[in-house]
Amino acid sequence: MTFEKNLERLEQIASSLDRDDLSLEQALTLFEEGIAKLKEASAELAKAEGRVAKLVEKAEGVFEVTDEHG
Repeated sequence: MTFEKNLERLEQIASSLDRDDLSLEQALTLFEEGIAKLKEASAELAKAEGRVAKLVEKAEGVFEVTDEHG
């Protein structure tokens, strides 16, 4: 499944979990699926980030990782 499809499914799962008419079993099943989709999306994102880092390194000849969050 693609990154975009995983995100779409995660949004569907989140909407479903907001409903009041789910049984505990249904909620747990959706939650488990959501965790699996999150792991898949995270792996795809990490792979894409690695590809971008390689392209930047090739284009600039120098590779630098910066922490833009801190």
